[in-house]
Amino acid sequence: MNCLSGLAQVLLVFNSAHGRPGRVGRVLAEMGYTFDIRRPGEGEDLPTDLSAYQGVIVFGGPMSANDDHEPNVARIMEWLPRVVDADVWYLGICLGAQMMARNLGAAVRPHDREQTEIGYYPAYVTPAGRDLFPAHMMVYHWHSEGFDVPAGGELLMTGDVFPHQAYHVDHRIWGLQFHPEVDDEIHESWLEKAADKTAQANAQNPDQQRAGRQKYDAAFGQWFATFARQVLSPATSVSRCSTRGR
Repeated sequence: MNCLSGLAQVLLVFNSAHGRPGRVGRVLAEMGYTFDIRRPGEGEDLPTDLSAYQGVIVFGGPMSANDDHEPNVARIMEWLPRVVDADVWYLGICLGAQMMARNLGAAVRPHDREQTEIGYYPAYVTPAGRDLFPAHMMVYHWHSEGFDVPAGGELLMTGDVFPHQAYHVDHRIWGLQFHPEVDDEIHESWLEKAADKTAQANAQNPDQQRAGRQKYDAAFGQWFATFARQVLSPATSVSRCSTRGR
């Protein structure tokens, strides 16, 4: 982080060559953040020193959090203990939430009836999440595996098919099973590149998903903007730099 300019920086880690921050990026940019983007699956290094960052976001991807043969998964799993030990907040989205859960000792596994969530599905707040989530919210998913809640964490939202939808650990590590970054452009790209996935068990077809966007996306986006300002807000550059001795 540049202490003189007062800019707050977030490290964005993508699990694909074409991943984009979408709505998450726009909301955080409005909050004053700048970004450092890394793609470990494309051979880009992950920083060993995280003192330049206020937060880390690991996005989703088509692989499993258990796929240690995948270069991006292996590199991120090896690196996540540094994130846990650093003075940063962490947001894991879908695969990013699953990898952090696994790093913290929780299981990541497919649904026991081979169900997926691809499209818009309801999530329900738990008592631990009621200050951050509405009682009921339609959220956008694209996944076939789910996470257990790590030891010491709290379940914040639950669902009908995958019961674990959001968790936090120490109010610093946040995991979301759903995709707040997905905007119109990202959504259409996914539907084009992975249309075959929409035929899986419990998945919604493209027309159902587009109808869901029209009906639910505005409220979903408003929720994320509020959530981000509550838990991902940048500290002032002066306090961060003085704390870290920079």
